[in-house]
Amino acid sequence: MENYSIRLLFVAWAFFFLSSCTTIKPPTPKFEYFQSSDPRFPASIETIAPQISRIQKGDILGIIVSSLNKESNEIMNFYNISSLPLASFSPGGSGGGGSGSQPIGYPVDSLGNVAIPLIGKVKLDGLTIQQAEEKVRVEVEKTLKDPAVNIRFMNHKFTVLGEVKNVGIFNLLNDRTTLIDAITVAGDLSEYAKRDSIKVIRSVNGKREIGLVSLRNREVFTSPYFYVRNDDIIYVEPTKDKQLPLPQQEQVKNSAFYQRFPFFLSLVTTAVTLIALFSRL
Repeated sequence: MENYSIRLLFVAWAFFFLSSCTTIKPPTPKFEYFQSSDPRFPASIETIAPQISRIQKGDILGIIVSSLNKESNEIMNFYNISSLPLASFSPGGSGGGGSGSQPIGYPVDSLGNVAIPLIGKVKLDGLTIQQAEEKVRVEVEKTLKDPAVNIRFMNHKFTVLGEVKNVGIFNLLNDRTTLIDAITVAGDLSEYAKRDSIKVIRSVNGKREIGLVSLRNREVFTSPYFYVRNDDIIYVEPTKDKQLPLPQQEQVKNSAFYQRFPFFLSLVTTAVTLIALFSRL
């Protein structure tokens, strides 16, 4: 009788042990941003100033002139109103297609000049946007009274690749666009993104420079890669947890067999153990 009780106790223990191992949860991903060892709030974070872009040969500028003379405005703004048809690529499509348009703009020629109707060629190479606006305004003022000039880059862009919701090429609107802005425009990081080693590939003096940025701590705000520059490539690496393409992972995870497999395995193991033990009683 005592031997029977010991065996029964062992069976109960084995059943409890096996059933307690029915589920194995993956580690919870860490999505914390901008962490610091200093818990005090409000926190003071050192900031850096963005690099001011200068007009270069090959740039395309949007130059808008406003004055009291409507006819002159239409002539000078012709290249901003007229558009060129462009083929567009859709990452979610089967291979691209569709159509879009891009304003013609004012190209900066190989000598650094921009040809503007009514005033001729103006050398803008090497100037900032603000300096170029003032120089063009002075030239336009020789023909039109009290003109207002607005200039912007039309060909500046950045690329986001890797573990983001929407990869693609995006317009760089100004020098104050940050890495956080770029990731937000791309739809935020996916759950498989490495948040502590985001690569920024940048052209510096004719060479490609690769920098690493972590969003987990506040040092991102002082990184030289915090502000996005023209032609930057932002690459977000996947974590080691991602082994299959995301659609296949979701299909496997959502299958009933995958979700219940540990439970079924424990039941079968427990049943075999019970049968083997009771057969010896």
